[in-house]
Amino acid sequence: MSSSTQEQAKTTTLAPYLFFYGRCAEALEFYKDALRGTYEMSRISESPMADQFPAEVRDNVMHATFTAPGFSFMCSDGRETKTVDPEEGNISLTLAAATAEEGDRLFKALSEGGTVEMPLEPVFWGGRFGQVNDRYGIAWMISSP
Repeated sequence: MSSSTQEQAKTTTLAPYLFFYGRCAEALEFYKDALRGTYEMSRISESPMADQFPAEVRDNVMHATFTAPGFSFMCSDGRETKTVDPEEGNISLTLAAATAEEGDRLFKALSEGGTVEMPLEPVFWGGRFGQVNDRYGIAWMISSP
């Protein structure tokens, strides 16, 4: 691995995370054709947490990754308790930290004056994950090893 590739591997990355509130699978099919991309998708029913959700939302998309030439984004149907409010928005910014230490630093910094929605903790899909709304109302999702 070249030194520039090694440096890139240690860099925190930013990715948009879109919420479709029950229309994620439909949106992915639309974007697949419109943007000539591909996607990978997991439904709530496929997760080890499925029994913790109401039956009526278990077919919802828990997480998906969309990739097209030159860009990618992540998405889901969102939490069933969140209402669709155009003033509130439907996007989160995701930071994938290269190290656990950087993940901790980012989460702590963004949490100052904000609201922790989900603590940065180990998750079943690997690594750690947490959600925070910063003091300006921006929703952040942090993942780290």
